[in-house]
Amino acid sequence: MLYPIIMCGGAGTRLWPASRTERPKPFIALAGEAPLFARTLDRLRALDGAAEPLIIAGAPHAGLIEEALAEAGMRGDIVIEPEGRDSAPAMAAVAALVADRDPDGVCLFLSADHHIPDPAAFARTVETAHRQALLDGIVTLGTRPSSPSTAYGYIRPAGGEGAVRPVDSFVEKPNAERAAQLIAEGCLWNSGMFICRAAVLLEELDRYAPAIATATRAAVDQARREGPALLLGQVFRTAPKISIDFAVMEQTDRCFVAPADFAWSDLGAWDAIWAAATRDADGNSLSGAAVANRSTDCLVQAAPGMTVAIAGVRNLAVIAEPGKVMVADLSETDVKGLVGRAEAAAPAAAPDLPALAARLGRWLDTAALPLWWSLGADHRRGGFEEQIDLDGRPVAAPRRLRVQARQTHVYARAGLSGWTGPWEAAVAHGLTSLAQAYRRPDGLYRAAVDAAGGVIDDVPQLYDQAFTLLALASAAAAGVDPAAREAEALSLLAAIDTAFAHPAGGWREAGARPFQSNAHMHLLEACQAWAAVGSAPVWRAAADRIVELALPRFIDPAGGFLREAFDADWTPAPGAEGRIVEPGHQFEWAWLLLQQSPDHAEVAARLYAAGAAGVDPWRGVACDEIDTDLHPVRSSARLWPQTERLRAALGLGRHEDAVAAAGALLSYLDVEIAGLYRDKLDLTGRFRQEPAPASSLYHIAGAIEVLRRC
Repeated sequence: MLYPIIMCGGAGTRLWPASRTERPKPFIALAGEAPLFARTLDRLRALDGAAEPLIIAGAPHAGLIEEALAEAGMRGDIVIEPEGRDSAPAMAAVAALVADRDPDGVCLFLSADHHIPDPAAFARTVETAHRQALLDGIVTLGTRPSSPSTAYGYIRPAGGEGAVRPVDSFVEKPNAERAAQLIAEGCLWNSGMFICRAAVLLEELDRYAPAIATATRAAVDQARREGPALLLGQVFRTAPKISIDFAVMEQTDRCFVAPADFAWSDLGAWDAIWAAATRDADGNSLSGAAVANRSTDCLVQAAPGMTVAIAGVRNLAVIAEPGKVMVADLSETDVKGLVGRAEAAAPAAAPDLPALAARLGRWLDTAALPLWWSLGADHRRGGFEEQIDLDGRPVAAPRRLRVQARQTHVYARAGLSGWTGPWEAAVAHGLTSLAQAYRRPDGLYRAAVDAAGGVIDDVPQLYDQAFTLLALASAAAAGVDPAAREAEALSLLAAIDTAFAHPAGGWREAGARPFQSNAHMHLLEACQAWAAVGSAPVWRAAADRIVELALPRFIDPAGGFLREAFDADWTPAPGAEGRIVEPGHQFEWAWLLLQQSPDHAEVAARLYAAGAAGVDPWRGVACDEIDTDLHPVRSSARLWPQTERLRAALGLGRHEDAVAAAGALLSYLDVEIAGLYRDKLDLTGRFRQEPAPASSLYHIAGAIEVLRRC
């Protein structure tokens, strides 16, 4: 079977300012036409019996690809490179995927941004090349030159009969005189399109570029699904960065060329766009709100919201985008050098942390706290709701202790911070629920009840007891009968020691993962809160015990990162579980260690650096999980790591990082009903359509409190 493979990479800077990193050349309309990627998909319809396409790209463009497939009414498999490594590794990885599915599969490698106006002629050329590919040739499609272009490489076919001939040699981009000579000698443009059996390409890679073959096969073995895409393993980054021409085509003896029976351009510069466009009687190509008077042979492209008028000019490209305009002679086809200077000249918005603090503070005080009390509290039966959907309706779900304790804590801290809303009623509401629905006869608190207070999960979790201690501490700090709250808390701490203390130090958690750092982190947070407000020395002592365990055990001495799972002697758990590193927890521990003592600043800085390794530079967010090599494992990004990044950045005095983290947090809060938020951002930069979880308000409110204070 024939497998179309669309290579979708590069920033397309030669077509600036229309083509930009976030929406590059394949996804923009050029000269009034449909985007090139959409036209590439449409061209595949002419290939009888072909499989659904595979599209290989970087994560920033996965969402654009998904949208284009949906608009075309087509299905396809999106393959994500962890890092761009040029064409040879990309082709090798997709060939390995095809070979795994179909050992006899034939790959048709296409670029996402080529202009081929005749789909039927394209299909005929592919059919001709396909026959040679079935005979184990690697066939490149050579297009017939329309001019002595210096923008393309050339292919010299060998002598012989037949439509498909062996390649004699490849010629790099020549000067104009040499280009004319090559055309006279019968050379073809190198289009960068190839067709071959997947197994054949892999054999030649094994022969001529074994490092690429090894790395990409491993990357396919390690690939995992993330939303709509297949993310190649991180080992892909180790593949040599090289084009397929240099890696294989200029060395193999299996290389053939099929002269293309169709017009072709890679539309690599604005003069090529003008040449391919429909033009008026004066030779002008005008798209968008563009008008011309006494002007000839011009290309004018006005983006939505822009109006362009030209008069008395010729041979110009005028490209107008919101905030960016380029005017150039059409003969000035290479604008790469101009782009950097233009972007550098653009005024940068000055980061303003106080303004971000004010904006987030208003959101919390005027939207979130009122909404989660009015809609997020069950005023008839008691307790707090677990979730509110984005239409503003509470979602029925078992009510976990941790949510009840967190919401009680949030409203107590709101009162301490000066919120004038009904925080006292909310705290009393939460404390009543904790005492009546969750407290067990042994002094511990059960995990979950239903909306009517019926027991769903009676097992006490150390994690949940820690949040109950935190809620009691915050209520005491807010002045809600501090002595009674501390008595309750001391009784609970004694029960925790009885039920969870571990002979090797620290505390065990209930359930399948008894030895973990996370429960200790929240117990440390609660003990620190009590050490600040309580009178008993046991609080500081308990906090010290946790830190003394964390520094040599939870935190890797060489790497400076914190692990999640351990064995009974507090050595890292075996296998994948012991390699889990969560960026959000690096930030949380960094913040808590800074609160414990300034002496821990160096450890906190190393933890912060480990967490920062999980920040995706494109989306600007901290991902959910990395490994002990600090490579991404789960590229999804929940809301809460962004809040912890903000707190830790503030604690360490990282102003620019704090601005970036606050900006990322704001993107999660951008929903129709103010006070709600989105919780999960996927690999493609899209938020999942899910209800807002009450549990995240604890993280948001905590970060905003620190931001205001700083």
